[in-house]
Amino acid sequence: MTDALTQLKQLVDAVHPLSGEDWDALSGIWTSFSAGRKEILTAEGAAERYLYLVIEGVQRVYYFDDQDREATLIFTYAPSFGGVLDALLLQQPSRYFYETLTPSMFLRAPWVELDRLMRERPDVERMVRKGITHALAGLLERLAELQCYTAEEKFNKVRQRSPHIFQLVPHKYIANYLGMDATNFSKLINKQKS
Repeated sequence: MTDALTQLKQLVDAVHPLSGEDWDALSGIWTSFSAGRKEILTAEGAAERYLYLVIEGVQRVYYFDDQDREATLIFTYAPSFGGVLDALLLQQPSRYFYETLTPSMFLRAPWVELDRLMRERPDVERMVRKGITHALAGLLERLAELQCYTAEEKFNKVRQRSPHIFQLVPHKYIANYLGMDATNFSKLINKQKS
């Protein structure tokens, strides 16, 4: 757990460094948690009760529309926060699924404890708010990519931003994330190899 807390501290410091007292309070609410491959951590319609810190493994947030079409929205992997953040922060039923794609190790903090700390400690609240703002900025960038980029540009952007994901995640999920069919995705993979 010591190595995991070190990863948490590095991530927190990158977002908004905390005083020793605030760090001690924050670090005290996290517990270790592991999950196997293809486990649903949060289901559509369920409450999101935890904020996760990914220590090992790859996960995804995905959605089914009313015609049962699947959309992979986000991949999470170390070192990053995970979970269905809107459901967590708004305390409303999740519209999405959070699933492990590989065996995964986490630290997780219960919402009730995190919420209490944010109310009691302004710097913890500020750190969470800044973290959410960074996540929102990343999502807006991704939306712009989805709206404006060609399939090949989207593919290249993901290869540039997260090259390791191609070795960790089945290609069907990456193709879905990019909004392209498996055949076009395979053509882009083969083009990169030649």
